[in-house]
Amino acid sequence: MDSLHMKPEEIEEASFGIIDAEAGDHGWPKAEWQVVRRAIHTSADFEYAQAMVLSDDVIEKALAALKSGTGIVTDTNMALSGISKSRLTSLGCSVSCHVADPAVAAQAKAEGVTRSIIAMRKAVANADNRIFVIGNAPTALFELLRLVDAGAAHPALIIGLPVGFVGAEESKNALASGTRDIPFITNIGRKGGSNVAAAVVNALAILATQQ
Repeated sequence: MDSLHMKPEEIEEASFGIIDAEAGDHGWPKAEWQVVRRAIHTSADFEYAQAMVLSDDVIEKALAALKSGTGIVTDTNMALSGISKSRLTSLGCSVSCHVADPAVAAQAKAEGVTRSIIAMRKAVANADNRIFVIGNAPTALFELLRLVDAGAAHPALIIGLPVGFVGAEESKNALASGTRDIPFITNIGRKGGSNVAAAVVNALAILATQQ
Protein backbone atom coordinates (compact mmCIF):
# COMPACT_ATOMS: atom_id res chain seq x y z
CA MET A 1 0.00 0.00 0.00
CA ASP A 2 1.18 3.52 -0.80
CA SER A 3 2.22 5.02 2.55
CA LEU A 4 0.93 8.40 1.38
CA HIS A 5 -2.62 7.04 1.51
CA MET A 6 -2.34 4.91 4.63
CA LYS A 7 -4.40 5.67 7.72
CA PRO A 8 -2.48 6.51 10.92
CA GLU A 9 -3.36 3.19 12.50
CA GLU A 10 -2.17 1.37 9.39
CA ILE A 11 1.13 3.23 9.48
CA GLU A 12 1.58 2.35 13.14
CA GLU A 13 0.77 -1.32 12.53
CA ALA A 14 3.21 -1.43 9.62
CA SER A 15 5.87 0.28 11.71
CA PHE A 16 5.51 -2.25 14.50
CA GLY A 17 5.77 -5.05 11.96
CA ILE A 18 9.06 -3.62 10.71
CA ILE A 19 10.36 -3.20 14.26
CA ASP A 20 9.44 -6.78 15.18
CA ALA A 21 11.12 -8.11 12.06
CA GLU A 22 14.31 -6.09 12.44
CA ALA A 23 14.58 -6.63 16.19
CA GLY A 24 14.50 -10.39 15.69
CA ASP A 25 15.01 -12.51 18.80
CA HIS A 26 15.18 -9.61 21.26
CA GLY A 27 14.53 -11.66 24.40
CA TRP A 28 11.95 -9.34 25.99
CA PRO A 29 8.76 -10.88 27.45
CA LYS A 30 5.56 -9.90 25.64
CA ALA A 31 4.36 -7.11 27.95
CA GLU A 32 7.81 -5.60 28.43
CA TRP A 33 8.34 -5.65 24.67
CA GLN A 34 5.26 -3.45 24.21
CA VAL A 35 7.05 -0.77 26.23
CA VAL A 36 10.46 -1.21 24.62
CA ARG A 37 8.95 -1.34 21.15
CA ARG A 38 7.17 1.98 21.72
CA ALA A 39 10.49 3.53 22.70
CA ILE A 40 12.00 2.27 19.46
CA HIS A 41 8.95 3.38 17.48
CA THR A 42 9.08 6.96 18.69
CA SER A 43 12.85 7.30 18.26
CA ALA A 44 13.61 4.95 15.32
CA ASP A 45 16.52 3.79 17.48
CA PHE A 46 16.98 0.05 17.89
CA GLU A 47 19.58 0.55 20.62
CA TYR A 48 16.70 0.73 23.07
CA ALA A 49 16.17 -3.00 22.56
CA GLN A 50 19.44 -3.55 24.45
CA ALA A 51 19.64 -0.38 26.54
CA MET A 52 16.28 -0.38 28.32
CA VAL A 53 16.30 -1.51 31.97
CA LEU A 54 13.08 -2.53 33.70
CA SER A 55 12.87 -3.47 37.36
CA ASP A 56 11.35 -6.79 38.39
CA ASP A 57 7.56 -6.98 37.93
CA VAL A 58 7.46 -3.32 36.89
CA ILE A 59 4.75 -3.83 34.27
CA GLU A 60 2.40 -5.48 36.77
CA LYS A 61 3.07 -2.78 39.36
CA ALA A 62 2.75 0.06 36.83
CA LEU A 63 -0.57 -1.22 35.54
CA ALA A 64 -1.89 -1.58 39.08
CA ALA A 65 -0.93 2.04 39.80
CA LEU A 66 -2.56 3.28 36.61
CA LYS A 67 -5.75 1.35 37.26
CA SER A 68 -5.92 2.87 40.74
CA GLY A 69 -6.13 6.34 39.16
CA THR A 70 -2.82 7.64 40.45
CA GLY A 71 -1.53 11.07 39.49
CA ILE A 72 1.23 11.32 36.90
CA VAL A 73 3.79 14.12 36.82
CA THR A 74 6.21 14.92 34.00
CA ASP A 75 9.37 17.01 34.07
CA THR A 76 8.58 18.88 30.84
CA ASN A 77 5.56 20.20 29.02
CA MET A 78 6.88 18.36 25.96
CA ALA A 79 6.44 15.03 27.74
CA LEU A 80 3.06 16.20 28.99
CA SER A 81 2.00 16.99 25.42
CA GLY A 82 3.22 13.65 24.13
CA ILE A 83 1.15 11.61 26.56
CA SER A 84 -2.20 10.45 25.22
CA LYS A 85 -4.72 11.66 27.77
CA SER A 86 -7.87 9.79 26.72
CA ARG A 87 -6.84 6.38 28.04
CA LEU A 88 -5.46 7.86 31.26
CA THR A 89 -8.66 9.83 31.80
CA SER A 90 -10.65 6.62 31.47
CA LEU A 91 -8.46 5.16 34.22
CA GLY A 92 -9.00 8.20 36.45
CA CYS A 93 -5.40 9.38 36.18
CA SER A 94 -4.44 13.05 36.06
CA VAL A 95 -1.30 14.27 34.30
CA SER A 96 0.53 17.45 35.27
CA CYS A 97 3.78 19.36 34.93
CA HIS A 98 4.93 22.19 37.22
CA VAL A 99 8.16 23.32 35.57
CA ALA A 100 6.54 26.37 33.95
CA ASP A 101 4.64 27.50 37.05
CA PRO A 102 5.57 31.12 37.91
CA ALA A 103 5.94 30.27 41.60
CA VAL A 104 8.31 27.43 40.74
CA ALA A 105 10.42 29.75 38.59
CA ALA A 106 10.55 32.36 41.33
CA GLN A 107 11.59 29.88 44.01
CA ALA A 108 14.21 28.32 41.77
CA LYS A 109 15.74 31.75 41.14
CA ALA A 110 15.70 32.57 44.84
CA GLU A 111 17.41 29.30 45.77
CA GLY A 112 19.79 29.26 42.80
CA VAL A 113 18.67 25.83 41.61
CA THR A 114 16.94 24.54 38.49
CA ARG A 115 13.20 24.83 38.02
CA SER A 116 13.13 21.06 37.59
CA ILE A 117 14.25 20.60 41.20
CA ILE A 118 11.57 22.89 42.60
CA ALA A 119 8.93 21.41 40.30
CA MET A 120 9.73 17.93 41.60
CA ARG A 121 9.40 19.11 45.19
CA LYS A 122 6.00 20.56 44.34
CA ALA A 123 4.98 17.35 42.64
CA VAL A 124 5.76 15.07 45.58
CA ALA A 125 3.95 17.40 47.98
CA ASN A 126 0.72 16.05 46.46
CA ALA A 127 0.36 12.51 47.78
CA ASP A 128 -1.87 11.59 44.83
CA ASN A 129 1.13 11.90 42.51
CA ARG A 130 2.73 8.45 42.41
CA ILE A 131 4.07 8.11 38.86
CA PHE A 132 6.97 10.36 37.84
CA VAL A 133 7.98 10.71 34.20
CA ILE A 134 11.39 12.29 33.56
CA GLY A 135 12.64 12.58 30.00
CA ASN A 136 14.77 15.69 30.02
CA ALA A 137 16.18 16.89 33.31
CA PRO A 138 18.72 14.80 35.23
CA THR A 139 18.36 17.26 38.11
CA ALA A 140 14.69 16.29 38.39
CA LEU A 141 15.61 12.61 38.68
CA PHE A 142 18.40 13.25 41.16
CA GLU A 143 16.05 15.38 43.27
CA LEU A 144 13.29 12.77 43.17
CA LEU A 145 15.71 10.11 44.37
CA ARG A 146 16.91 12.44 47.12
CA LEU A 147 13.31 12.96 48.22
CA VAL A 148 12.76 9.20 48.21
CA ASP A 149 15.83 8.68 50.39
CA ALA A 150 14.56 11.39 52.75
CA GLY A 151 11.19 9.66 53.07
CA ALA A 152 9.41 12.58 51.42
CA ALA A 153 8.38 10.74 48.24
CA HIS A 154 6.86 7.29 47.71
CA PRO A 155 6.63 6.64 43.98
CA ALA A 156 4.64 3.75 42.56
CA LEU A 157 6.74 4.09 39.40
CA ILE A 158 9.61 6.18 38.09
CA ILE A 159 10.08 6.44 34.34
CA GLY A 160 13.58 7.91 34.21
CA LEU A 161 14.81 8.61 30.69
CA PRO A 162 16.61 11.96 30.80
CA VAL A 163 18.75 12.77 27.79
CA GLY A 164 22.04 14.63 27.68
CA PHE A 165 25.72 14.83 28.45
CA VAL A 166 25.73 16.21 32.00
CA GLY A 167 24.20 13.98 34.64
CA ALA A 168 21.81 12.04 32.42
CA GLU A 169 23.65 8.74 32.46
CA GLU A 170 24.64 9.14 36.11
CA SER A 171 21.06 9.86 37.24
CA LYS A 172 19.78 6.78 35.42
CA ASN A 173 22.52 4.65 36.94
CA ALA A 174 21.45 5.89 40.36
CA LEU A 175 17.85 4.94 39.61
CA ALA A 176 18.81 1.46 38.41
CA SER A 177 21.32 0.83 41.20
CA GLY A 178 19.00 -1.50 43.08
CA THR A 179 19.46 0.35 46.36
CA ARG A 180 15.81 1.46 46.49
CA ASP A 181 12.64 -0.61 46.35
CA ILE A 182 11.04 1.48 43.60
CA PRO A 183 9.57 0.13 40.36
CA PHE A 184 11.36 1.82 37.48
CA ILE A 185 11.81 1.97 33.73
CA THR A 186 15.03 3.51 32.47
CA ASN A 187 17.87 2.99 30.01
CA ILE A 188 21.63 2.83 29.97
CA GLY A 189 23.57 5.73 28.51
CA ARG A 190 23.03 9.30 27.38
CA LYS A 191 20.04 8.71 25.15
CA GLY A 192 16.47 9.35 26.22
CA GLY A 193 14.14 12.28 25.85
CA SER A 194 10.65 13.56 26.56
CA ASN A 195 9.28 11.81 23.49
CA VAL A 196 10.61 8.44 24.62
CA ALA A 197 9.35 8.94 28.18
CA ALA A 198 5.89 9.85 26.87
CA ALA A 199 5.93 6.78 24.62
CA VAL A 200 6.56 4.56 27.63
CA VAL A 201 3.56 6.05 29.43
CA ASN A 202 1.41 5.55 26.35
CA ALA A 203 2.46 1.92 26.09
CA LEU A 204 1.56 1.31 29.72
CA ALA A 205 -1.78 3.08 29.33
CA ILE A 206 -2.63 0.85 26.36
CA LEU A 207 -1.78 -2.26 28.36
CA ALA A 208 -3.81 -1.03 31.34
CA THR A 209 -6.93 -0.35 29.28
CA GLN A 210 -6.66 -3.68 27.48
CA GLN A 211 -6.85 -5.68 30.69
